[in-house]
Amino acid sequence: MDDEELLRYSRQIMLPDIDVEGQEKLLRAKVLVVGLGGLGSPIALYLAAAGVGHLVLADDDAVDLSNLQRQIAHGMASIGVNKAKSASLQIEAINPNTQVSIVDYRPQQSELVDLVRDCTLVIDATDNFESRHNINTACWEAKVPLVSGAAIRWEGQVTLFDPTVENSPCYRCLYTHGDDAALNCAENGVVAPLVGIIGTYQALEAVKYLTGVGESLAGYVMYFDGKYSEWRKLKLERRPDCPTCGG
Repeated sequence: MDDEELLRYSRQIMLPDIDVEGQEKLLRAKVLVVGLGGLGSPIALYLAAAGVGHLVLADDDAVDLSNLQRQIAHGMASIGVNKAKSASLQIEAINPNTQVSIVDYRPQQSELVDLVRDCTLVIDATDNFESRHNINTACWEAKVPLVSGAAIRWEGQVTLFDPTVENSPCYRCLYTHGDDAALNCAENGVVAPLVGIIGTYQALEAVKYLTGVGESLAGYVMYFDGKYSEWRKLKLERRPDCPTCGG
């Protein structure tokens, strides 16, 4: 790190369990963020601000006026612009030292596996079960940890799935299948700050994993009820019949 970087990250470096060594781990990391909407916006911005060296932003959707209530990486000038491209412009304004790669289309599964395999960590910020299962499968095939989050109405959840840990469960152990309408903000609504809380928690879990600080959420799920300000940490077991990680 040069003097400018030492000053930029000084408030993180002064934490004894991060220090210069931990900050250098962040600078060497390459993180794939899939989905640059309500969750992906704070994830991408905070990871760039925290000093993650390379972010791969993947989203095939364009910014819409209805997104601006909660998707803080985008503004009025971004309407009609691809969300990954829009988020990259915000990242450039926050931390021009962060390298950004953009995937503005939906990759086929084999290409997704290659994208994942080239990264240190993957963060799922999507809002449909097909994408989540595809990302989970790719992470398990490539042996790359996955931070997963979801937020709808007043409730959210965060966890980390780690295929490098023996007997660690995967996303399919949590949800074998489900109804995409139940995840869709257009169908159910969502209070704006909730996606910030969950997305920021995902970013924090990513920083912890990348620096090796504390204990990860592998094997646990954190549930948040915003209406009643309640957090619950629940144990998640691997399903022995899971077609992705079991058996």
